[in-house]
Amino acid sequence: MQVTETLNEGLKREYAITVTADELEAKVNEKLAEAQPEVEMKGFRKGKVPMALLKKQFGQRVLGESMQEAIDNAMSKHFEESGDRPAMQPQVKMTNEDWKEGDDVNVEMSYEKLPEIPEVDFSKVEVEKLVAKASEDEVTEALKNLAETAQDFQDRKKGTKSQDGDQVVIDFVGKVDGEAFDGGSAEDYPLVLGSNSFIPGFEEQLVGLKEGEEKAVEVTFPEEYGAENLAGKPAVFDVTVKAVKKPVAAEIDDELAKKFGADDLEALKGQLRERLEAEYVGAARAVMKRGVLDALDGLVTFELPPSLVEAEAGQIAHQLWHDENPDVQGHDHDKIEPTDEHNKLAERRVRLGLLLAEIGQKAEVEVSDAELTQVIMQQARQYPGQERQFFDFVRQNAQMQQQLRAPIFEDKVIDHIVEGAKVTEKEVSKDELQAALDALEDE
Repeated sequence: MQVTETLNEGLKREYAITVTADELEAKVNEKLAEAQPEVEMKGFRKGKVPMALLKKQFGQRVLGESMQEAIDNAMSKHFEESGDRPAMQPQVKMTNEDWKEGDDVNVEMSYEKLPEIPEVDFSKVEVEKLVAKASEDEVTEALKNLAETAQDFQDRKKGTKSQDGDQVVIDFVGKVDGEAFDGGSAEDYPLVLGSNSFIPGFEEQLVGLKEGEEKAVEVTFPEEYGAENLAGKPAVFDVTVKAVKKPVAAEIDDELAKKFGADDLEALKGQLRERLEAEYVGAARAVMKRGVLDALDGLVTFELPPSLVEAEAGQIAHQLWHDENPDVQGHDHDKIEPTDEHNKLAERRVRLGLLLAEIGQKAEVEVSDAELTQVIMQQARQYPGQERQFFDFVRQNAQMQQQLRAPIFEDKVIDHIVEGAKVTEKEVSKDELQAALDALEDE
């Protein structure tokens, strides 16, 4: 077997691989000899089928397998000896298309290798770490928001018309074809108008009614309604309004605190302060991470595989086009050509991606199964009622697991870099932190 270099230009490599006919035949004979003891054929005892008959019966199939194995082995040996790491799957094609049994096999292999990535002196990475504390005003604002979510309702002045957001206390009887149906009646039922908890069109017809008024509410059950005897049918609900109540925020006191699981108001304030500052820490980390990446981008330069940059630029252009055209769901549109700006961003992403991967590999950074499971569970919460299906889907999908592992790995590498970097803390307000975060999105 011969491997001859035919192109060495930048990161591009091409090789001509020749598997001789004799090597191929030897490989076929070896595989047939291995299989011979287990082969059974009519007229012969197990393991006694002549080699010539085996070759006639199975030779073509084994020849194909042997050819592929020989090429794969040649490629593996080449990468092991050269130390090259292909940026993408190598392209392999047979060059003697008129090949016939008994000929040598000639193959061309081409790829772009990953570049040599220089060492980074982390002490030269200077980054600012923003620190924000929750002020009393911010805690008070959070308390007010909690009080609104724990709202109560108070009777409106007699004769006041109901508004969207009000609670009406009603008696009602629902009828289909003039007959009352099971589950269609209730007394003293508290209904918040605009909550969309009733059949579509029901609540809107109660807006503008006063205490003591009656109304025949006409609606149609949805076609997909759970009760088959009602699905898609028109109905009339005879409704009596017994009270109209306006929403009022709950009092900010110890009772409010207990509603949210705290012992008293001071304990609730403490929990809110911790929660706010945890959010600030997350935002500050995003800002610091961008600072680390910017610093690395300025410290390190190396040649980039054109295929990776081209693929990344195409993906960026495609995603941004869909962001600007949200009504287009499919991908049967014209090809999106990357701009110079897309190419520049792609170069940065590829450079930093390769650099972080190299740093992580040398530092032996790993993502544990426990860390991956935690992220999967967080993602699963986005699908209420289908958490188990999502969890099982990810566990059976290696590509999805890799997509979830990648950001965890990147964050751990960033942490490793920060440990050796020059970090300066700067105390800022919530607004200043938000401005820094918004600036990231504008870039």
